[in-house]
Amino acid sequence: MQIVHVHVQVKPESIEAFREATVENARNSVREPGIARFDVMQDASNPAHFVLVEVYRTPDAPAQHKATAHYQKWRDAVADMMAAPRTSAQFHNIFPNDEGW
Repeated sequence: MQIVHVHVQVKPESIEAFREATVENARNSVREPGIARFDVMQDASNPAHFVLVEVYRTPDAPAQHKATAHYQKWRDAVADMMAAPRTSAQFHNIFPNDEGW
């Protein structure tokens, strides 16, 4: 498993549009066989801060995800909505074990 937390700071005027585009991307992403989870979260104290939690089943799955039409549509749609470049951190799964996903 490869787990990625993506932090996105959105321009205040773009919050709703970003949210809609990101949920659409997430709905399509969870249909990919290489994705175990794709969560979209919005910071309760800072509504312009979003965190995407992406859980990939295989090492190749992130690249496969980025090659999909829905990811590319999202990437292009939200590019001008970001107040700063998005950042990410990668994690290894500890618990539950990979079969628990």
